Amino acid sequence: MRRSWPGLLLIVASLPLLLLLSVPLATLVRRVDIATLRAVLAERDIQQAISLSLITTSFTAVICVILGTPLAYLLARRRFRGRLLLDTLIDLPMVLPPSVAGIALLVAFGRRGFFGPQLTELGIELAFSRAAVVVAQVFVAAPYYVKSTVVGFSSVERELEYAAAIDGANTAQVFRFITLPLAAPALIGGLIMTWARALGEFGATIIFAGNFPGRTQTMPLAIYLGFELELRIAITLSVVLLAISFAVLFIVKGLLRARLLWQ
Repeated sequence: MRRSWPGLLLIVASLPLLLLLSVPLATLVRRVDIATLRAVLAERDIQQAISLSLITTSFTAVICVILGTPLAYLLARRRFRGRLLLDTLIDLPMVLPPSVAGIALLVAFGRRGFFGPQLTELGIELAFSRAAVVVAQVFVAAPYYVKSTVVGFSSVERELEYAAAIDGANTAQVFRFITLPLAAPALIGGLIMTWARALGEFGATIIFAGNFPGRTQTMPLAIYLGFELELRIAITLSVVLLAISFAVLFIVKGLLRARLLWQ
């Protein structure tokens, strides 16, 4: 009986936070029935918002992998002057209010921003476009991938890489066949967190890209508009967003767990 007390105390201590996390979500799901879900999803603007969210977040994830992986490898494997400053700069979008991020992007790349005239001369109108949605998502979500990937690369034992190099593997082969597979769980985890953060991005997007149905209106923006005009739409879209996020996270966590068990 005495042995069960620590476990029981842990369960009791964990309940308040678990309830705080689960009760609002469960209550939200209970507010939507199948008929309402079908009716809302049949609306053209809602379909466009869902489609735009899935497309832009996919582009965002790919861009974060392409641009973030070299940066993460640099931070994980090199010690240089200014590294702390660079690391802090990468962390900033994670703690800044999203509205600040949106204003920063607007004054940098907007029509009257710092680079606005140069972009206009090239025929590029970045602000209030679909490309602006992706830029805003990358700005706020990329740090999640970079930080997770740094941890993944740092956890790879250098002795394994040295052994592969001694056996004749070049730098690219060592990275491809040793470093990357061993760091893959952290990279995949960071990628999913990045995608999820991009999917829920609101503040920077509405300021830099605007909220134009069919063009720049993502699911979070449609929820915001629905909350102002029709609560039924806001609640239904919230449930859809919740379901998509939960399904993706659950599947990826299951795949990662299976991969680790097979290793």
